[in-house]
Amino acid sequence: MPATVKIWDPFVRIFHWSLVASFAVAWLTADELKNVHEIAGYAAGVLVASRLVWGLVGSRYARFTQFIRSPSQTVGYASDVLARREARYLGHNPLGAVMIVWLLLAMSVVAITGWLQTTDAFWGIEWVQKVHEVSANFMLILVGLHVAGVVFSSVRHSENLARAMLTGRKAAAEVGDVS
Repeated sequence: MPATVKIWDPFVRIFHWSLVASFAVAWLTADELKNVHEIAGYAAGVLVASRLVWGLVGSRYARFTQFIRSPSQTVGYASDVLARREARYLGHNPLGAVMIVWLLLAMSVVAITGWLQTTDAFWGIEWVQKVHEVSANFMLILVGLHVAGVVFSSVRHSENLARAMLTGRKAAAEVGDVS
């Protein structure tokens, strides 16, 4: 059995699976259970805000400075993926980092527009409702792409990334890996 190293701290793992759950609950209750939908939405908003803070002060692999790359590095990585020569990253790879940014931004828009709809100033305002609905649907697209990327990377690098997000552990770095 290969040596493993701790990559994802408990906060990142709990955040990840809690956001999955809160978004799923909010999506499934959108038209049926308003109170449950709102609670799940507030939970998602608090989770995203907490993750933003943890991205600044958290453990090594949780920090945005560790995994967000320049546009040229990200394009270079994408080119390497297409050429099937991409490096394995212990933390998030550059395309995974782009996905995280998009997911956090989109979830923020969903949560903020959802909250705005509960205020006197924005209750019943059509554009707020539309932005909320469109951004929630966009989240579904992003989630699908995220899952596809996890499956793709898991197969390409012979590691179970979903299990790593449960255990926090990945195979130790080998020659050529980016840690």
